[in-house]
Amino acid sequence: MGDLMTFLRGWSEGDLLPWRRQKDAASLFGLSMGEVEEAALEAGLLPARYQRNRDTISTGQQLVLFRSHVAVIGCGGLGGFIIEQLARLGIGRITAVDPDIFEEHNLNRQLLSSPETLGKPKAEAALDRVREINPAVTLVPVIGAFGMDNGMELLKGANLAVDALDSITVRLELAEICARIDIPMVHGAIGGWYGHVATQFPGETTLARIYGRSTRAKGVESGLGNPSFTPALTASLQVSEVCKILTGQGTPLNNRQLHINLLDMEMDEIRY
Repeated sequence: MGDLMTFLRGWSEGDLLPWRRQKDAASLFGLSMGEVEEAALEAGLLPARYQRNRDTISTGQQLVLFRSHVAVIGCGGLGGFIIEQLARLGIGRITAVDPDIFEEHNLNRQLLSSPETLGKPKAEAALDRVREINPAVTLVPVIGAFGMDNGMELLKGANLAVDALDSITVRLELAEICARIDIPMVHGAIGGWYGHVATQFPGETTLARIYGRSTRAKGVESGLGNPSFTPALTASLQVSEVCKILTGQGTPLNNRQLHINLLDMEMDEIRY
């Protein structure tokens, strides 16, 4: 470890560690990119890819993000943007859960989809994308559906779960399991020009209050569809919540729901 620290400090540019030197260190010392990144952050060196974060997220907070494990349930419209942003943010471990493959109707809005990925499992495409944009991040793909029977195992070790589902039933199950294992959940839903975001901490009942006793399996998305911009914006709000919760900054959106109306460019807050 001493030799690694000497190498990293010797090749850093001020307190920034260039990507090429991170790669060199991994090769020279037989380490993963993630192991080098963690060592650099522990030493107070900031991987240069994060330098535009530094006035918003300190090096110490960047280390907290890297040591965090976030579970993203759903890799479609919301999930693709969430996974992309979490990886670029520097979340060290992401579990991505989705049972589906890409179909042609996904191409208008789902970031991980392309003509080349049609027929490919969405969770597998998430793995390929994260390897491409930030190889220091570990993504664990789960090609399967989330439910009460496997939820505890799928969320094992996660600090936080992000809801990118399109099923009211399953997101309520996700909320229940998060409460059981005592972790926060960042909820998002979209439909047409509209979306909403809310955070639920253990002991709170925000999701149950939003959906009440709804018997609909699907949300309004099934009728309204989604253009490209609604999932991108809603996912960004969810990721900002994740960042705040993990780093202890700002005011989380718990006991509140932020309703987004892009048709009239209005945002309203509902308190619970």
